Amino acid sequence: MTNPAPLTEIWRGPIVESLHLGHAVICDTKGDIVESWGNPEAVVYPRSSAKMIQALPLVESGAADAHGLTSEHLALACASHQAGAIHTDRVTAWLADLGLNDDDLRCGSQMPQDRAAFNDMICNEKSPCQVHNGCSGKHAGFLTLAQHLGGGPEYVEIDHPVQKACLEAFESVTGESSPGHGIDGCAAPNFLTTMRGMARAMGWFAGAVEGVDARQSAAVRLWQAMIAHPELVAGEKRACTELMRACSEPVALKTGAEGYFVGIAPTRGLGIALKIADGTTRGANCTIAALLIRLGLLDPSHPSTRRFCNAPILNRRKEEVGVMKPVSDLL
Repeated sequence: MTNPAPLTEIWRGPIVESLHLGHAVICDTKGDIVESWGNPEAVVYPRSSAKMIQALPLVESGAADAHGLTSEHLALACASHQAGAIHTDRVTAWLADLGLNDDDLRCGSQMPQDRAAFNDMICNEKSPCQVHNGCSGKHAGFLTLAQHLGGGPEYVEIDHPVQKACLEAFESVTGESSPGHGIDGCAAPNFLTTMRGMARAMGWFAGAVEGVDARQSAAVRLWQAMIAHPELVAGEKRACTELMRACSEPVALKTGAEGYFVGIAPTRGLGIALKIADGTTRGANCTIAALLIRLGLLDPSHPSTRRFCNAPILNRRKEEVGVMKPVSDLL
């Protein structure tokens, strides 16, 4: 099958009102496809779902240890955070430890998604800084690596040593030569790969063994940091955070813009990649939850699961009028 497959349905009353199509691939540690929906060879941008790959050079180069980075730093390097105080305070302190400040970031400013931080800015007529960008942790990691490698300040340029290291790691773990790149919302290059390539990369993370080599050791430290600090990877009420907490076994989850989502299930030796064709977050959230249920990693009745999968649709009077659920054969 080469076209996107139906993955998530939005029911209102007796009919399907909206339908989210997409691609999903589950790979084992060898990169073999276990199951797939849609087109495993579809070439797409993984967007922020690739952050743990982009963080590999930070750890395997020795930069993380040289700068005393903790598991919290590594979780933030993989994060698309919502700029709560727990995120911005840590990134600001990280930059200070590097002898840098907000002006050294190249991610651009963004209004916080965290409600308290957002309200504080609106009520006090403040403007967001670059540290409020959901990718500021990744960029702090880039700056750490840039210092370690002796690179210049424009670390998002495609020919900078940081981005060269990211591309090498990306092509290595996806097992594919990237056909090109686009510029992400945070100004960093985002490399293209197939759905299978991204699922293969997540399967590789799931099968990485600490001590085998520097790259595998780095992979283990990164997924362990994500699982240890789910609140830093995204934030309260976000699918990454809520579903990582709800899983019955350790699973690292990471969303990406335009309906992308990945999962690393180390106890099962499986990697997951999915892309909703219309780019909607709700479709991606529902589909990743459904796949975790399918694999026996998530209880379908868990309150966090029900926020994203088989989730009731309410009208303005809080009456249930529909449901968002995966297509029947996905479960």
